[in-house]
Amino acid sequence: MRASRSPRVLLLALAAVFFLTPAVNAQVTPGDVITPSNSAKVANLVSPGNYQLVRQGMVMKIVPTSQLEWPPPYKAATEQYSPQVVLTPGGNLLNYKAGLPFPLVDVNDPQAATKIMWNFEFRPLNTDDLDAPGIEAVSHRPGQSEPVEVMRFGHFGFYKSIGRTEVEPTPIDKDIYQTGLAYRFGAFPVLEPAEMRGAGIVRAGSVLPGVEDSTWEYSADSRRLRRLPASELSDSFGVAGISGAGVRSGAGGATTYASTLDPDSLFGFGAKPADYNYRLVGERSMLASVNGNSPATACAQDGGRTVCPENWQMRRLYVIEATAKHQASLGGSTIVPRRVLYIDSEGWFITAADLYGPNGQLWKTIVNFHAYSDRATPNARVAIWPYKRMFETAQVDEDLTTGFSTTLYSPPAKGGSEGWYINSGTVDKAFFTPMRLEQSH
Repeated sequence: MRASRSPRVLLLALAAVFFLTPAVNAQVTPGDVITPSNSAKVANLVSPGNYQLVRQGMVMKIVPTSQLEWPPPYKAATEQYSPQVVLTPGGNLLNYKAGLPFPLVDVNDPQAATKIMWNFEFRPLNTDDLDAPGIEAVSHRPGQSEPVEVMRFGHFGFYKSIGRTEVEPTPIDKDIYQTGLAYRFGAFPVLEPAEMRGAGIVRAGSVLPGVEDSTWEYSADSRRLRRLPASELSDSFGVAGISGAGVRSGAGGATTYASTLDPDSLFGFGAKPADYNYRLVGERSMLASVNGNSPATACAQDGGRTVCPENWQMRRLYVIEATAKHQASLGGSTIVPRRVLYIDSEGWFITAADLYGPNGQLWKTIVNFHAYSDRATPNARVAIWPYKRMFETAQVDEDLTTGFSTTLYSPPAKGGSEGWYINSGTVDKAFFTPMRLEQSH
């Protein structure tokens, strides 16, 4: 998907107001319900893009701030290994094994922004492996209550080779020394829509500076694997064949699917850390949804384009500006040269992200919803964790220039899924590979 070239004066004005106005000008208290009619109360407490979502109907229920405890093995790994971690002048991580790399971040440190991003990269949500069967991506066009389309995946998750804390081998899978791969990600096979059944994507993240991630896409129509260039990883999944939602050829060129999701924006930011320069904009008290409902439910007030009503609470967030070092061009236009990321200083996950287009305009916004429990769904019987964990319940990704939105539900609201299998050993390093992708259809 490509950003619109036409300027959006309102969105630029909102962005300027956000960064120039102190957050203390807006007041919310537990018990408040934020709707479009009183959305001005949160104008400086959410990102400029997220504020647009509130204005269009995303209802917020303000609740007291809660504490999020790290899993005990992660806490122990942080205490054991963090003293040896070093950040090079070029921003590379040395001597890291497991846990949070930098538990104490000084905002006056010139490398603070890069340290915060490495903390996000090795956050406590899932350190070893992650799998969510049946995860759904639901796309909506503004003004229509029915989804444009629903994409459902057989598997969606990770296997990580470094930073492991619960499932052997720990803290490092020695395979990393031969492959240079920090993680493997996969979303496959596509179960719905029928015309895309069997398709999917896998990605392997390299720890080697200057070596790009390896990403493969499989088309059920052509029955062929295609390696995706790095320039396409900020482009949307599938083929967006709807005006205003972006267009690209896709694998095989025969399937049509509308979506705003892209691999580099999963979990708020999924790009290779070394491909960006980072700047700490500030540390702010802002609203985020970190202890919400699971499964998340579609927002009736905005036609299903977001998740609501959901619990939001005041959090201490780091605001990070990420600027691409090598701005990839497709058709002569840069896809996402700049992102502004909002990172929770306790859970180290991204709560929101605003993506800016080639002309500097606010183009897309992402809001991530999280929960804190010992299971992802109340009816889980197998995917039960030995302690409470933070986990993502939904990711909303909206193109603000068109109002077209895609929400990733994990687990899906309609039930039938136990949700996330986190650090359960359900997937291994051979699971999210091109060979397995090709065999899964």
